Amino acid sequence: MGILSWIVLGLIAGIIAKVIMPGKDGGGLFMTILLGVVGAMVGGFISTTLGFGTVTGAFNLVSIFIAVGGALVVLFIYNKIK
Repeated sequence: MGILSWIVLGLIAGIIAKVIMPGKDGGGLFMTILLGVVGAMVGGFISTTLGFGTVTGAFNLVSIFIAVGGALVVLFIYNKIK
């Protein structure tokens, strides 16, 4: 999966996670992309470890659900630390 695909998937995952879990965390678009990309990686690691699947890089529903789940975890931890 290319870096541009990770950024786009991270942006989508970050925006969806932000809609699901709104809050007062600043940072704008850059922070949303960063949290989304990190969330996609975390989600992929967690789902692979638990045997549910991986983030393949293709824009399919499974990859998006895994990436959004990871982004929600990262966003929750980010809000607790901040």
